Amino acid sequence: MGIKKPRRKFSAGFKAKVAIEALKERSTLAELSKKYELHVNQITQWKREFIDNSDLAFGGDKDSKDVEAERDILLRKVGELQMDNDFLKKSLEKTGL
Repeated sequence: MGIKKPRRKFSAGFKAKVAIEALKERSTLAELSKKYELHVNQITQWKREFIDNSDLAFGGDKDSKDVEAERDILLRKVGELQMDNDFLKKSLEKTGL
C-alpha cells in the first residue's frame, strides 16, 4: 500500500479564480492543471459549478426568499410548541404527577 496524501481543501476564492481562468480559455485545461496542480476533471467541475451558480452574483436566487419564509414559519411553530410544552409541564407540576 502506498502512502496517502492528505486531502487538500480549497477556498471558494481559489476555486472561482481557477474557474474564471478556465472560462477565459487563454490556457488549455492541461496547462491550468499543471499550473495549479489540479486534475483536469476538478477544473471542469469547478467551471461547471461556477456557470450553474452565476445567477447568484446578481441576486437571482428567488429560492432564498422561499427558504426565509419557510424558516420563519418553522421558527414560529417551534415557539408555539415550546409554549405548549411549558404549559403542559406546569399543568403536570400542579397536579403532582
